[in-house]
Amino acid sequence: MLPLSDHIGSHLHELRRRLIISLLSIIICSGIAYSFVEPISEFLMAPLFHASPSLKNLIYTNLTEAFFSYMKLAILVGISASFPVLVYQAWQFAAPGLHAHEKSTVRVVVFLASGLFVGGVAFAYWFVLPQMLRFLMGFSRENLTPMPKFGEYLTFMARTGLAFGLAFEIPFLMAATAKIGLIDKEHFHKKRLYFYLTLLGLSFLLTAGDPLSAILLTIPLCGLYEIGAQVVRLTVRHSSP
Repeated sequence: MLPLSDHIGSHLHELRRRLIISLLSIIICSGIAYSFVEPISEFLMAPLFHASPSLKNLIYTNLTEAFFSYMKLAILVGISASFPVLVYQAWQFAAPGLHAHEKSTVRVVVFLASGLFVGGVAFAYWFVLPQMLRFLMGFSRENLTPMPKFGEYLTFMARTGLAFGLAFEIPFLMAATAKIGLIDKEHFHKKRLYFYLTLLGLSFLLTAGDPLSAILLTIPLCGLYEIGAQVVRLTVRHSSP
């Protein structure tokens, strides 16, 4: 048996290796995203122009704003594209403490977590953001002309998509905590109200305090919470002896 200091050192070395791999994945994906950043930005601007047909273009008021906005967008897209790798590295870091049959589920874990993330981003882009943009752009009047800034709009779109993608991981995290025995299968039903309030607070944090975005995020999160609670019941019952 290794001494405690060697054991801790081994874990730190493994953690550093996993972090380096994750960082390299983000850098590579961000570099690829930057080479396609103009089509990506046009794709993200489409919902705005559809919500407000009278709007013909966006503006930027700082000479470096467009460049740094493209860089920021490429990094956010790189993080999103690297999500399966990040999940895999996190799972592999935890793998030494798992049983053999639990290690074999890594493909399922990565697939489910990645699928939920993509589902959250897609839900935000095709369902939430069009309604949100239509509402926000509806305040324009004859003496009130909307002039969205290029950088702020791209940040808003990417941040909202990333927030929904991460938030959609809730059922997966609920099932995982129950599966490994951290939480009893009835806990999520008994503490439903407290979790709803927590989800509301989480929504405000993920949307940087924007009330409309937070409400639009909280509603599906509560639905996902209920789905996760049912999955926990079925999973724990099925896995129990």
